[in-house]
Amino acid sequence: MSERFLEERKESFFPNLKRDDYRDTSDETSAAKVRYNCIAHAVGENAQWWWPDGFDITGYDVHWPAEVAREHSLNAFIAVFQAKGFVPCDDVNGNLEPGFEKVAIYCDTEDLPTHAPRQLTSGDWSSKLCDWEDIEHKTLACLESKHYGSVAKILKRQTQSTP
Repeated sequence: MSERFLEERKESFFPNLKRDDYRDTSDETSAAKVRYNCIAHAVGENAQWWWPDGFDITGYDVHWPAEVAREHSLNAFIAVFQAKGFVPCDDVNGNLEPGFEKVAIYCDTEDLPTHAPRQLTSGDWSSKLCDWEDIEHKTLACLESKHYGSVAKILKRQTQSTP
């Protein structure tokens, strides 16, 4: 992976994240006009902050699909991804499955969603870390921590076939 890394302070949030296992792929977005989070990044819509609670963050365009209950629960987050064409799958390890793209939902010890990365065609994962940088990481275990918890659910959707 590349030689671009998170600051050590940020790396310290993720004890399983080793420099051989990830690369930094963007600048921090906290000072940018367009602010997005991991949920928006996972569904490929990097122009809004997606979260159900509707908390007011100055400068953030907070979004949540109208058809999904505005609640901070695993079921609501699953419903968000289902609204974007994803379906729950039996995969618990995040294995690459040709013809499908996957997202994973991490939950804390109280089963509250905390994070969601999307799988790349390489099998690696892409994550938006809060309003920090985007990173590509080799495994889902890389981000398991007291801050993000662990993977609670993986969903997939069929990729568009090219003519």
